[in-house]
Amino acid sequence: MARGVQGLARVAVVVRAGAAPLWWCGVFAAGIGVLVPGLTGRRIGVWAGAALFLVAAAVTAVRGRRRFTELGRGAVRAGKHDVLQDRAVTVRAWRRGHRRWLSAAFFAALGASFAVPAAGGMLLAGCGAGLWLKAAWLGRRERAGDALLWVRVDWLDRRGGRPAGRTVKAYRSTGIAAGDAAPGGSRRRAAALV
Repeated sequence: MARGVQGLARVAVVVRAGAAPLWWCGVFAAGIGVLVPGLTGRRIGVWAGAALFLVAAAVTAVRGRRRFTELGRGAVRAGKHDVLQDRAVTVRAWRRGHRRWLSAAFFAALGASFAVPAAGGMLLAGCGAGLWLKAAWLGRRERAGDALLWVRVDWLDRRGGRPAGRTVKAYRSTGIAAGDAAPGGSRRRAAALV
């Protein structure tokens, strides 16, 4: 890239990128795991899994909110030469960078089913649900501030991933209509693009 030009990825899209893979890995692992009687029995496993799901969703949804708020409050307007990364590119980069981790988490959740059926899968699904909740929270903040939040791509680690990590110094902002993702990181509806 030319000097002064920065690639920017949507903060909410990076947060949301892990939600679907974690959710579906968790659902599949829980579905397969419930077929195994395990050491504790299915009933205890499912109840333990439900508790883990709720705790994981809550913790994931609220973790790091202060840092997101601080960075969002100090966001400066993106320059006219900044390049806004497409939603699909951001999601693909995150998922490629986390493939091994997601596979390991899936197999660990399956393995845990031999002890506590379905609990590991429900924990993973809870993390995915928490990321959706966090992205929705970011979307509400973006709508309230009438500005979308972006992070420099080179400040994200090479796996595509922590939009509020230590390497991130500040966010950039644009108008609410910029880019191809709606507030919260979801796809824009076709009618909104016209």
